[in-house]
Amino acid sequence: MAMERFLEREIVFANGAIGEAIEFESAGPANFHDILNGADVPKITIDGKLFLPPDHDGSPLPCVIVVPGSVGVAESHLMHTETLCAAGYAAFIVDPFGARSVAVTYDDQTQFSFAASAYDVLAAVKTMAARPEVDASRIGVQGHSRGGAAVVQAAMKAMQRTVLGEGEAIKTVYGVYPWAGQQFLNPDIGDVTMRIVIGEQDEWCSPQQAQGYAQAIRLASSGDLTFKMYEGAHHSYDRQQGMETFPTATVAPRAPTVYIDDAGAFIDPITGTANPAGTDRDFLVYAAKAGFMVTGAQLGSSGTLADQFREDMLGFWESSL
Repeated sequence: MAMERFLEREIVFANGAIGEAIEFESAGPANFHDILNGADVPKITIDGKLFLPPDHDGSPLPCVIVVPGSVGVAESHLMHTETLCAAGYAAFIVDPFGARSVAVTYDDQTQFSFAASAYDVLAAVKTMAARPEVDASRIGVQGHSRGGAAVVQAAMKAMQRTVLGEGEAIKTVYGVYPWAGQQFLNPDIGDVTMRIVIGEQDEWCSPQQAQGYAQAIRLASSGDLTFKMYEGAHHSYDRQQGMETFPTATVAPRAPTVYIDDAGAFIDPITGTANPAGTDRDFLVYAAKAGFMVTGAQLGSSGTLADQFREDMLGFWESSL
């Protein structure tokens, strides 16, 4: 039996907000070099759902785009989208998986590239900027895990300039426990306001890599960047669910960082050579052969961590958007 797509689900929030299914064109680049050099990449139509506050008077609203991680659209992502909608934002949750016939990526992150994930974010920004209900000058993106990596990489000036041109733009970024195994060598996000948050006990994404990337972005950019590490928190600490083990999850938090040069080419961490044709799979194979790959990882929340996250999330969007 075919899996029900997010596109087909009818979702109504407690405040009466009804999700409007929206399809939009994205792409499937093999790597960041394809994007930054205008390669002829395959197009794909993906989708999401837009939620507006029921008492919306028709005036343009600030918009937060929510991007899920390796488990696809989970209840926690819907919970955050509902919280944002109830707080008065237009909230658009993206499904990067359904149209690609992907269920999850935590057991194989190469089913589509991290560059494609970043492209999805920018395509969603372009789509929301064209909506009359949305204030195109106040669009923020919030990504979790793989989605966290996507929103951080999408915010790079070179990425926005190439995909969005001079019209639309990302104003603010909330990167939630982002995977930072791939980092732009010169990570200039211009005047974008960005916050990165992660748990110190994260087994899926390296807190140290996230911390290092945050500092590099801060030094390279004119925007405001803040970073927070949550004591005792694991991956997905924002869930209102206890700890859960994923035995087939394939993670490599100790693998070396792979840098991306200004042309979008991956730089081999061993040879230091940039390869425009390099792909995520190349470095997955390297991590496996070098003994960095681990199977099985935990995620989940405990204590008041989910409440702390909600407070931080709302505080960030209130102050930045």
